[in-house]
Amino acid sequence: MLRIPPKEELRDKPLLAPHSTLMPLLAADGPELWEVVDASRSWLDPWLPWVPFQKNVDASRRFAEASAREWDVGRALRFVMRERPGGDMIGIVGLENCQPLHRSCELGYWLREQATGRGLMTEAARTCLAFAFDTVGAHRVRVAAATENHPSLRVIERLGFRYEGRARQAEWVGGRWVDHAVFAMLETDWRSHEAP
Repeated sequence: MLRIPPKEELRDKPLLAPHSTLMPLLAADGPELWEVVDASRSWLDPWLPWVPFQKNVDASRRFAEASAREWDVGRALRFVMRERPGGDMIGIVGLENCQPLHRSCELGYWLREQATGRGLMTEAARTCLAFAFDTVGAHRVRVAAATENHPSLRVIERLGFRYEGRARQAEWVGGRWVDHAVFAMLETDWRSHEAP
C-alpha cells in the first residue's frame, strides 16, 4: 500500500529541491496558477491537452480544488513549484494515477516558459521521485512524453528512467494525435541510481 502524508504536513514542511520549494497544490493557489498557465499558454499548448480548458481564473481554481480533493483520497499528489529565492510559482510536478494495490503512480510535470533551460524541472522531478520512493512507498513510477517533446524527453533521460516502448496516437493535443515515448523506474532502479 502507498503511504500518503496529509497535505497540511507538507505545506508546513515542504519538499526542497536545490532551487525550488514543492508544496501541495491547494484551492488558494488557483488564481496564481491561472496567471502562470496563461503566461505560458503557447509554450504548453502543443504538449498538454488540458491547456485549452484553462480559460479563466475560475477554471484554474476548480482544478486546484479538485487537486486538493484528489490528494485527500490518494489519487494524485500534485506540488506547486516555487522558485527560490522569491517564491514565484514556476510550474507543477506530481504523482498522478496513484494505485495503492500495485504501489505505482505516474510522474507528471510542466514548467512555465520563462523558467525553462535551467535544470529546474529535473531537480524538482528528482525531489518528487525521492518523495515517491522514500516517503510514499512506490514500487514503480511511469512517465510518458510526446515523442517530439524534446525538452521533456531530456528531463526523463537525466532522471534515469528506462524506456519501455512507444504508445501510438496516445493523446489528441492541439488538433493532432501525438505518440508517446513511455518510460518507467522501479524502486530498485531508484536505489541503485541513487547509491553513492
